[in-house]
Formats: sequence, C-alpha cells, structure tokens
Amino acid sequence: MERSEKKVALVTGGSRGIGAAIVRKLAAKGILVAFTYAKSQKESDTLVNEIGKDGQDVLAIQADSANATAIVQAIQQVISTFGRIDILVNNAGIYIGKAFEEHTWEDYEQIMAVNVRAQYVAALEAVKYLPNGGRIINIGSNMAENALSPQTTLYTMSKSALTGFTRGLARDLGTKGITVNVVQPGPIDTDMNPADTELADLLRSRMALPDYGTGADIAGLVYFLASDDGKYITGTALTIDGGLNA
Repeated sequence: MERSEKKVALVTGGSRGIGAAIVRKLAAKGILVAFTYAKSQKESDTLVNEIGKDGQDVLAIQADSANATAIVQAIQQVISTFGRIDILVNNAGIYIGKAFEEHTWEDYEQIMAVNVRAQYVAALEAVKYLPNGGRIINIGSNMAENALSPQTTLYTMSKSALTGFTRGLARDLGTKGITVNVVQPGPIDTDMNPADTELADLLRSRMALPDYGTGADIAGLVYFLASDDGKYITGTALTIDGGLNA
C-alpha cells in the first residue's frame, strides 16, 4: 500500500442522487473518492465508469449503512487502498413516511440505524485516521428545524439528532484541527423527492426561491466546506433549501 499524496474522501450512499453529485464534484476537484452503496450495483458501476472517463479514480464499496460493521469495514478499505482519509461525508439516509399511529418499533430502529447510528460509527472509525485539517460533513435536512407536514415524525427526529451530534462532535474534535458541519438540504430533485409532483408544487409555493435545487447545489456547498475556504467553519448547520425555512 502506498500512501496517496492527494486528499481522500469517503461518501456514504454515493451511488445516486445527492451522494452521486458529491462524488462527481469532489472527483472533479482532484480528490480521490470512495463511496458506499447498499444495493444499486448498476448505478454504482455507471458512476465509476463516468468518472473514470474523465481520468479520475473512484472506489465503489458495497456497504449497507444499516450495518455498523459494514461501515467500519468500508473505512478500513479506504485506508488499505489509499493509505489515508481526509474527508468523511455522511450522506446515506432513508425516509419512512406514515401516520404516527402506524409506526412500529422496527421503523424506529431502521431509520435511526441509517440516519444517525451510521454517522456516529463512521465518525468514530474515521477519527482514528483523519489528520489535522480533516473534515466531517454530515448531510441532514432542513426538516431538522421545520417539520413541514404530517407523517414526518421519525425522519425529523433523526435529522434533529444529527444536528446535535454535529455540534457535540465539533467540540470534541476541534483541538485536533478537524471540522464537523451538517449540510441541511431542502427540496432537491432526486428519486426520493422528485420535482414533478403535487407535493413539489406545494413546497415551491412556500419557498423564497420557488424552484427545486439540484444535487450539484448541495455538492458545491459540501466542496466549499471540504476545501481550505471552509477551514474556520465548524459546529454549524448550513441550510440550503431555497428559503423554505425562512
């Protein structure tokens, strides 16, 4: 194993949507990128081939974020492949929407495992290797501060927990020169929240900028935080939602 001279990033849940946009952005900026995916082998292969055509190296790792051991192993694979990790982007997340009285304990366990525990486990493992100047960037949601509609209780709770985790971890890691922030997207045109639905029309009517964002919008903010320009920002939740929460 030779230690890379370039910075290395791991993006969880990086095969599609916002995660894939972040992978593309970081790779385009000359960062060596690894990403995890749970089941979407075809989408993962497509992304690897796309980035490879641009002359960039990218590593795809199959790892379900609901499995804590798989997350640890993914970080170990990054270290064994590149010899380092400089940037951890905790992007993987799921949504379970149903009336509260229909919730089950299993729903709670599932959403907290992916949306909260996976970020905790990844940070706990990555901090063993992150250097001074390292970055942890969590991807949350504007719903951490605004439960926009019914049937969002579990999701809102999980994203609020992620905000608290970010603040505490920033305090813990500040003396090591590692910054920790959470990016809170609002309406972004993805498979999970497409821009051509009745819900999308309702959200646009409540936004200061009445249009959906793109994965590239989120990726740009993530790269800023990962770059030297973001070195003095930590413990902060940055909401990027077209003014929906304004």
